[in-house]
Amino acid sequence: MSKITNILIAGVGGQGILLASEILSEIALRLGLDVKKSEVHGMAQRGGSVVSHVRIGEKVFSPLIAQGASDFLLSFEKMETLRWQGLIGPQTVSIINDTRIVPTNVNVGIDSYPEDLDAYFQQNMKKYFLVDASQLATEAGTIKATNVVLIGSLARLMHYDKQIWLDVIQEKVPPKTVAVNTKAFELGYNAVAQ
Repeated sequence: MSKITNILIAGVGGQGILLASEILSEIALRLGLDVKKSEVHGMAQRGGSVVSHVRIGEKVFSPLIAQGASDFLLSFEKMETLRWQGLIGPQTVSIINDTRIVPTNVNVGIDSYPEDLDAYFQQNMKKYFLVDASQLATEAGTIKATNVVLIGSLARLMHYDKQIWLDVIQEKVPPKTVAVNTKAFELGYNAVAQ
């Protein structure tokens, strides 16, 4: 059986998670690989949790990642990283946007935002990268390119041909944002070390 690469993309509504999963799926197809993806949008338009499972390999039968089987976690928000810990195993490489988006239930005092998440990541994750993707996207020209910064970081770690990533991104984003998204990709690519 050939190896299947499992990528979990998690965040909240409005962060570009679905575009990120579309880019990743298109890259897989251009590489001649099979790809399956699944998305769950929980109250996405109100800042609710959004998750996408993307599975890539020679033949993929199911779009869902099994418990503990993620190879990569691409987390767009720190607390969302905790929500999906069940899908993370010792092999998982996590790329976490170093940003907090406080949900409504915290704002109205029903719940509290977890404290000291960095310490939690250090104690519980074997390999992770904390990337200030929102700041890098702002540097590139717009915070809306945070998803492309994170895709750039993933590209560095997945070892697929870099030009394929750039070609797909440039085709998927609006034409007037190509330069900004190309810069965002490069900033994300350079933000992680091998």
